[in-house]
Amino acid sequence: MPYPLGNVIGGGKHSRGLGPDIQEFLVLPYGAQDIYSAIKANIEVHRAVFKELVKADPTFTGGRNDEGAWSAKVSTNAALDILSRAVKEVSSKMGFEIGIGVDMAASTLWNGEKYVYTNEGVSRTPKEQLEFVRGLIEKYGLVYVEDPFHEEDFQSFAELTDSIGDKCLVVGDDLFTTNPSRLSRGIKEGAANAIIIKPDQIGTLSRAWEAVRLAVSNGYTPVVSHRSGDTEYETLAHIAVGFGTPIIKSGVLSGERIAKLNELIRIQDYMGKAARMNQSLVQRLRH
Repeated sequence: MPYPLGNVIGGGKHSRGLGPDIQEFLVLPYGAQDIYSAIKANIEVHRAVFKELVKADPTFTGGRNDEGAWSAKVSTNAALDILSRAVKEVSSKMGFEIGIGVDMAASTLWNGEKYVYTNEGVSRTPKEQLEFVRGLIEKYGLVYVEDPFHEEDFQSFAELTDSIGDKCLVVGDDLFTTNPSRLSRGIKEGAANAIIIKPDQIGTLSRAWEAVRLAVSNGYTPVVSHRSGDTEYETLAHIAVGFGTPIIKSGVLSGERIAKLNELIRIQDYMGKAARMNQSLVQRLRH
């Protein structure tokens, strides 16, 4: 069974540029013993974050973006501070580890020369972006960082991956586009250590499976993912289990996200005692 990765605070283009410049602030309950507990943990963090956002901004009305994440006018550091407090509270209550992460969607920040953080009023060169991302990983103990650089910057992906080792998943989405050819280049250059798998992005299940096999055989963690503007089809849950991926990126709330999570619960119920959470992820992150 895959661990559910959920978007809790939204920013970037998903929040029409009105929230943090970073697109997604995520939670990953990698210490959960079953899918019920994992899904519950993400929901509890989502609720706890709302309370923290109201404290930070009493005018916050509870608005959510197109993926069900809270959309509030807070800075990147404020969002990570809030998420860290919420995760610590829920982790203590539920008795297992919950990690935090970000999807920076850096291609949307890149203007051809620098990464432009409009709400922060800051522009960063590729080198400054590398130091910024590394600093976030160190300060907040991030276990997951997706698309920290633009989609053609294999070199920066490789430098970040080399500098942090296995303590954080450096994930390529726009970098790889579920394409085995682009992944092969990333493997040769040491760029990233995880890949987003979107079957409809590459076009067929067989091509997506080819990307998964290539990733796993080279030590990359595959993350089966939903898409923005998703449907209520629950097929993605079966793909994640069938492919044996340790993570499914499927949101926390909203009907089209819940559909996948509910299906994971049904799969676990059907499998009974044979169902096990994918321990390869836990071992990697704890290492």
